[in-house]
Amino acid sequence: AVHLVESGGGSVQAGGSLRLSCELSGFTYSRYCMGWYRQAPGKEREAVAGLDWDGSTGYEESVRGRFTISKDNAKNIWYLQMNTLRPEDTAMYFCVADVRSMTAMMSMGDTPDYWGQGTQVTVSS
Repeated sequence: AVHLVESGGGSVQAGGSLRLSCELSGFTYSRYCMGWYRQAPGKEREAVAGLDWDGSTGYEESVRGRFTISKDNAKNIWYLQMNTLRPEDTAMYFCVADVRSMTAMMSMGDTPDYWGQGTQVTVSS
């Protein structure tokens, strides 16, 4: 079975930074795409960042320039470095994986196949 486990969430003041991690296990494909989604209370789930197997990246407009998605190529672990956090970044963050292009799914509004359980990020003003 495929498992994605997030870590690194927490509480931070506006302007601060956090780094989320996601570890993937049980995935049978050697190449996959990865990403991060978030959902705030009362709001729809939205894609935040995506990283394709060829290195292509995509970001939601409000996080571009502040968030960076990256991967440890030696391990099935990827990260979301979040800088200059804002109160509106407060949400449950989910890591996702799929064999399909994450950047394409972000632009088309498709839903990745595999999800982690989520980690809470709270940014206070």
